[in-house]
Formats: sequence, C-alpha cells, structure tokens
Amino acid sequence: MSITPQLGLVCITVSDDVRYRTVTRKRLLQFSREEQRDKLRELYADNLSRFNRAIDFCNERGIKLYRLTSALFPFADDEAGAPLLDEMADQMRFVGERAIASNLRVVLHPDQFCVLSSDSPHVIANSIKILETHARIFDLLQQPRSQWATMNIHGGKGDRTERLASVIRDLPDNIRLRLALENDEHAYSSEQILDAATRAGVPFVFDAHHHVCRECQSSYNHPSIFEMTAAARATWAQSDWQLVHISNGREYFNDARHNDVITAMPDAYREVPWIEVEAKKKEIAIDFLRREWPRGRVTADSFGQIFCDIEMNASVINTEADGGSASKVESGMAVEV
Repeated sequence: MSITPQLGLVCITVSDDVRYRTVTRKRLLQFSREEQRDKLRELYADNLSRFNRAIDFCNERGIKLYRLTSALFPFADDEAGAPLLDEMADQMRFVGERAIASNLRVVLHPDQFCVLSSDSPHVIANSIKILETHARIFDLLQQPRSQWATMNIHGGKGDRTERLASVIRDLPDNIRLRLALENDEHAYSSEQILDAATRAGVPFVFDAHHHVCRECQSSYNHPSIFEMTAAARATWAQSDWQLVHISNGREYFNDARHNDVITAMPDAYREVPWIEVEAKKKEIAIDFLRREWPRGRVTADSFGQIFCDIEMNASVINTEADGGSASKVESGMAVEV
C-alpha cells in the first residue's frame, strides 16, 4: 500500500487565524438566566463563525483533517445553553455542509471528564450526557453517524475493560457509531485498549507517543509500534479511515509533555491515512513535517532538540537524519539554513 498520510490540525493555530472564545461558570453565574442566554447566544454565534474560518484556513493550507474544539459551545449540556443549539440549527447546517463540501474530515476529542469506566454511576451518567451533547452538535453540523466523524476518548479508570465495553455497547447510535478509544500512558496500555475496543465494537485510535511513554521504549520503530498500528487498523470499519495521533517529547524521547514540532515519526505511520499532529506549534509543526518527513529528515529515530524564537520560527538540529545540518520553519515554510 502506498499512501500520502493526511496531517491534521488540532483545534487552534499558533497564529490568531483559528481561535475560540469561552466563558467560565463563575463568570456566567454573575448574570440572570436571561442574560446568561444572551451572552451564550452571542458567544455561540461567534464561535461558529470562527469554525467557519477554520474551514477556510484548512482549505487554504490543503489540510484535510481538523479536530474541532470540544469547547465550541460552552455549557451546551446545561439548560442555559442547550436550547440555543436548536435556534442555530440553520447556521450550523450551513457551516457543517461547508466542511463536507470541502472534503474536510472533522473529528473530536471530548475532555478528560468523560469516564465511561467509572465505579460511580453518577460519573458515567454525566459522561454520557457530555457525549450526547457532542453527538448532538455533530448531528446539527450534518456530520455522519459513522467512524469518519470520530469522537475518541480514553479508557478512564483502569482495569475496568468489560465495564467500559458494556457501557459503550449500550450507548445511543449517534454516540456509539462515532466513538473510538485511545490508549494512554497511565491507565490503559495499547493492548488493553485494543481489547476494550474489540469488545465494544468501536475503533482504536493508536497514539505511538503514549505507547512509548507507557512501555519505556527508546524508538518509534520498536516492533510493538508496527504490531499496534496494524492491529488498530483492523478495528476500523474501513481501513482507509484509520486515525492515529503523534506527538514528541519536549525534553527527551519519552517525555509525556508535548514538543513544539514533530522531529521523529514511526515508520509504521507511513501506511496510515490520517494523522492528528499533537504539537504545540500547530500549523508550523504540520508544515515542518510535510517537508521534512518525505525527504527522510524526520525518521523513527531522528528525535532532536527544537528551538523556537520569538517569531515562532523553529530550528532543529537533526543529527540522525542529515549529519547535523539544520532546518528552519519560517513563516510556515521549512527552508534550509
């Protein structure tokens, strides 16, 4: 199989092109119920227009994968915000259909409060409520009820595989048909999440960096990376929909903190169609990777120190790949220095 992986933008940009607004609960509660609705109505409309601009940004950059922020409509799962979504149905349809017409795949990563494996029925119920809101937003945005419009979560409380799978199997279709599970470096290993995903009948979003952090591995070409990438692919209803994540450690290879850009990539990912780039420099990281990965300067073992100046130009000394020469990301384009 020979493919060109699509590299995805995660939520916002380093520049001001794609940013979203929010409001805290403390701030919102300072106002009457009617005022809360008015403020949320204005915020929702503004954030929807910002998502519309995010579609333009991705189109201009040739980006075909975009992770929508899970905070697009704050308090949409609350009585203050929920009714406003119906008011905006026409506008949401318009923006969502623009994404579809642009062939932009839109996915979502709900926050850490979604814990479907909790010992507490209250926590599980609240987690399902959060997921119902996200699914409702995707429905209003006309996103398909399928693995294409992935909503991926972590396993949550460890050693609860059967409970996790059981809760997922009973979810409403608009959640379950979009849901995926991702490994992490703490509670659920890749093998454990693969097991849970298989039992639940949902896909496995493999994160190679979580994997090397948890397993204390020193290379993205460890045999288990190839094994888990292939095993995860088999969980997708369509193999060309497989989605994975990549990040690099900030100060050392298996540092769980994310680096500014990506300087090392698993060879196994060359056969993956969709990759979310979880790097702090966002679009700059995508531009850097687009140039350097095909040229062989970014490899499974080319992890290097990244330096970013005040203008957010990134330089990397890539000793493994090119004998110590430097590459620099400048205004979104990688140039030799």
